[in-house]
Amino acid sequence: LRRAVAVLSLSVVLSARCAAQRRQAHSNSSANCWSHLHPVNMFTSYNVKSYHSKALTSPYPGSHVERSQVPEDKVGWLTEWKDYNPVEYTAKSVLAGPSWADPQINDKSFSPKFNERDGEVERKSLNGLYVVENGRPRNPAGRTGLIGRGLLGRWGPNHAADPVITRWKRDGSGNKVAHPVTGKNILQFVAIKRRDCGEWAIPGGMVDPGEKISATLRREFGEEALNSLQKSPEEKAKLEKQLCKLFSQEHFVVYRGYVDDPRNTDNAWMETEAVNYHDETGETMDNLPLEAGDDAGVVKWVDISEKLELYANHSYFIKLVTEKRGAHWSEDPEPECQE
Repeated sequence: LRRAVAVLSLSVVLSARCAAQRRQAHSNSSANCWSHLHPVNMFTSYNVKSYHSKALTSPYPGSHVERSQVPEDKVGWLTEWKDYNPVEYTAKSVLAGPSWADPQINDKSFSPKFNERDGEVERKSLNGLYVVENGRPRNPAGRTGLIGRGLLGRWGPNHAADPVITRWKRDGSGNKVAHPVTGKNILQFVAIKRRDCGEWAIPGGMVDPGEKISATLRREFGEEALNSLQKSPEEKAKLEKQLCKLFSQEHFVVYRGYVDDPRNTDNAWMETEAVNYHDETGETMDNLPLEAGDDAGVVKWVDISEKLELYANHSYFIKLVTEKRGAHWSEDPEPECQE
């Protein structure tokens, strides 16, 4: 009888706790929705099919190499596949041994420390520990139909940083422009058209060994969206002051983790930290003339909506920013978050 009473009491406590959580969720729905839409990484909220699809496309970028076909139900490593026989490919530009690339895995002078900081090179993943099998790191998102490094320099995680620079769209009088259907204000972000594939993207790039993420974000934006590498010393000094002002603005980390990138392989993959720097008044960015440079062919302000088609999973990052800022994204009503 005592045991039955104890079980009943526990059940009542748990029911009350769940009810309280539901009430709290209902009363704070917008914040609760944001928590669901703002995962630390995509593994927490996305299944294999949705976060690992561009990494399965053929031919591999910059080549005629076709990946081995990987059925959806065999992407995950937990699914046994004895006949899996992926193609091996590492680009000649990587094999040439540039400073940003590791040696081949069987090089006797190369003994990388995976899953930890290896000198100046960060080999820890933003998604936690990854498996190392036969001396090679294993892509935590699953099979890609290709082994080796492709175009990526590092075995394991290749770290990048993506600055999402936003402002409100304004009319000729300086008033914010609202979408005619949703009534929400329209956000704009600085987009570049990549030279390598012709797709629109967030202006970002690789983190140099020993470099802080904040420094990478500022450097990459300056190089790709402001053409800082081609400026005179005087122009660079002026630009640096303006960049310091922009990058000291209010900001938040949009996303940290694995990127569904077409360059990914079974042994090398992209990870990024995307950070939103928002120019609320627009005054800071008015003094920064956009000029394409480095890897960018074109740079411009782009209105944000669900119609955007961007490189890798950059559209997902942009969507998270609109959720955070309460800006327009879709003309279709968003489904309510479910507990």
